[in-house]
Amino acid sequence: MTAPVFRFAPSPNGELHLGHALSALTNQRMAAKAGGRLLLRIEDIDLTRCTPDFEAAIRSDLAWLGIAYEQPVRRQSEHFACYEDALERLKADELVYPAFMSRGDIRAAIICHEASGQSWPRDPDGAPLYPGTDRTLSSRERRRRIDAGTPFAWRLDTAAALARLPDQLNWREWGDETMAATTDIAADPLQWGDVIIARREIATSYHLSVVVDDALQGISHVVRGLDLYFATSLQRLLQQVLGLPQPSYFHHRLVLGPDGRKLSKSQRDTGLAALRQAGETPETVKAMLGF
Repeated sequence: MTAPVFRFAPSPNGELHLGHALSALTNQRMAAKAGGRLLLRIEDIDLTRCTPDFEAAIRSDLAWLGIAYEQPVRRQSEHFACYEDALERLKADELVYPAFMSRGDIRAAIICHEASGQSWPRDPDGAPLYPGTDRTLSSRERRRRIDAGTPFAWRLDTAAALARLPDQLNWREWGDETMAATTDIAADPLQWGDVIIARREIATSYHLSVVVDDALQGISHVVRGLDLYFATSLQRLLQQVLGLPQPSYFHHRLVLGPDGRKLSKSQRDTGLAALRQAGETPETVKAMLGF
């Protein structure tokens, strides 16, 4: 029987904090319990914000915590061709379209809609759904705009993708870390609208690259925070239309700050390196997290 495969997949765009430590340690513990393998993946498709220094810091923090993972480490920035191949398949199946609306265009459409007294739908993260008015542009008009240099992004035609599926879309969610039983969760990718799958300058996105990587690396168990729970619906849709295998999922609790929000790199929440410098040990950090 093939051993289960888990992965910890941080982005090197800031320092790891306690929330990352919880996720890494949970993956390690569940992999050990299942007799499985643990991989490290560096999700660095954002070539502007991700840096080698942050990647080195990630490896240092994981070593300090005592987290061992298999070599080699997959670095997404070295595999853009894999994501481009997946994007081309979506194009060939007419499941993505070039979206030309700027942020200003989107705001104007929403303001016009809300002026009638109706609220505009938002995704689980609170962002307004894309209007999709350019979804029905003719091939000729799309080509004219692209040739003219009009900025665009490739967006998933979510409703069209769902219509291709013969059965109800769901995913398997483990009830807890013991992995004693799973529950089938009904997926609802429509709540995300037509999300960006790739940009003109970067032929991928988080959602596309993560499902491609999980398939190529043989990931059987995706263990990550509850903040990505709803994203699973969209990723399951991409797995289905691309013919990729379905992992099982476990979404663990989040580490919250004093103000009740989840820890964030962008908010410069205290990193593991700062805790180390303040005299904390791996044991005290694990105790903070209930390990």
